[in-house]
Amino acid sequence: MSSWSHSKSAQGSAEQKGPVVYVVDDDASMRLALDGLLRSIGLQVETFESSQEFLDFPKGNVPSCLVLDVRLRGESGLNFQEQIEKHGVQMPIVFMTGHGDIAMTVKAMKAGAVDFLAKPFRDQDMLDAVSAALVKDGQRLASQQSIATLQAAYASLTAREREVMGFVVAGLMNKQIAYELNLSEVTVKVHRGQVMRKLTARSVADLVRKAETLGVKPQSQASS
Repeated sequence: MSSWSHSKSAQGSAEQKGPVVYVVDDDASMRLALDGLLRSIGLQVETFESSQEFLDFPKGNVPSCLVLDVRLRGESGLNFQEQIEKHGVQMPIVFMTGHGDIAMTVKAMKAGAVDFLAKPFRDQDMLDAVSAALVKDGQRLASQQSIATLQAAYASLTAREREVMGFVVAGLMNKQIAYELNLSEVTVKVHRGQVMRKLTARSVADLVRKAETLGVKPQSQASS
């Protein structure tokens, strides 16, 4: 890749606000063609000649996908697929190749690829594959944000509120929890209300689901 195009990409990284498509292909003409195709529907695009250039590039926390050639100069796109998560990159991959076969396709899809397109492919097939990949990554990011928000809410609970929560998700009534913690039933009710409010739990069943997501185990009764 020329120094001009690499500089252009580096500048673009600071402006990533919407979905981004990363293209890795050692064929300059293919990179240029994909850049034009994807930008024609309003997507941000960053192109790279090698997987290492892609890994070195700073990435924003926005829905993204990787369009990756199976055969790169001196390396295998399939092998890179196996290594990518070790580098903290979780975005979906759309493979493309001029030398694909069934075994290669099966291996890529089993490893989580969104699609596997044989060159020459129809523009619409690429656009459909990229769109599906971006939707998938958007859902992943939304799920991660939801969990992070829930973890922050749980961190805001006091030690006593966490104790009460453990008994609530175990199915104990206020009177039983009061006995276990040597508290008044009114005090338990207040703590329980705080737990429900802070975790925005609509019901006990909802609280149980959130506890499972957090890895919070039901509190066993000392008297049992």
